[in-house]
Amino acid sequence: MNPSLSLIVEVKARHEEALGIATFELADPHGRPLPPFSAGAHIDVQVKEGLIRQYSLCNHSEEQDRYLIGVLRDEASRGGSIAMHDEIKEGSLLLISAPKNHFPLLPAKRTYLLAGGIGITPILCMAERLARTDADFELHYCARSVERMAFGERIKTSSFSDRAHFYVDNDAASPPLELAKLLEEPDADARVYVCGPSGFIDAVLAAGKKCGWPSDRLHTEYFTGAAITTDNDGSFEVRIASSGAAFTVPADKTVYQVLAENGIDIMVSCEQGVCGTCLTRVLEGEPDHRDLYLDDDEHALNDQFTPCCSRAKSKTLVLDL
Repeated sequence: MNPSLSLIVEVKARHEEALGIATFELADPHGRPLPPFSAGAHIDVQVKEGLIRQYSLCNHSEEQDRYLIGVLRDEASRGGSIAMHDEIKEGSLLLISAPKNHFPLLPAKRTYLLAGGIGITPILCMAERLARTDADFELHYCARSVERMAFGERIKTSSFSDRAHFYVDNDAASPPLELAKLLEEPDADARVYVCGPSGFIDAVLAAGKKCGWPSDRLHTEYFTGAAITTDNDGSFEVRIASSGAAFTVPADKTVYQVLAENGIDIMVSCEQGVCGTCLTRVLEGEPDHRDLYLDDDEHALNDQFTPCCSRAKSKTLVLDL
């Protein structure tokens, strides 16, 4: 069992929050307080045996009696979201991790929150935290349709409704999100947080960088891995530093898969390079980074990589295992 999955929670309530989006309210079965969390945090959820997925917490971070997660049903997913929608009901017991935060809300004079689709989940928690602390911020929320806009009413009736802006793709009356205008004046004391589909995040990052925002002021959280062309993938070797054992990784398998086949366990979760669970130290060799967890500066160091999806540019990688 994954040792990070240390909490048993009960699904106290389930709601159809929007078209294709369900929310699950999780609490301790005996009413005990849950571990605290901060805005931007997520939990690992064992949807069923051998299937672990990450979901952002979208209730207020000062609450300790419950966790609230929102799950988009994705027919193209690898089973996690479909199982959550089809199999997890009110009263179900789930094994989860304590909250983790790879998308923390940092101090800033002004904060821009941008959400696309289900990316509203961590962004909403951030908005509520900033509103509670009287911070200067604005929220920009894009969705394909009103029917698919989760938490719309919650935001419209919130204390920060005057700072929330909505953009709906299929509504001719809806204004477009003008990223160049929104980000046209970079501020050394401001920060941008963006979460949503990869294309949405990439558009925000491109606009921000074009406007001159430094990369350390542009904060992202991806839900899916990067689209990678594997046509030119070849084989390479991984060597285990502690034992000297070496294994060939063929073009059609990941490092994680090869190590698992040879009895070497690495904790994994998303298997797409977005959660960082499997991050492994590299002692020798040059990784071919294919994750969205590490930033460009961390990639350049070549001292760690994600064996669930990344490969090697060198003939051999020596791993600190």
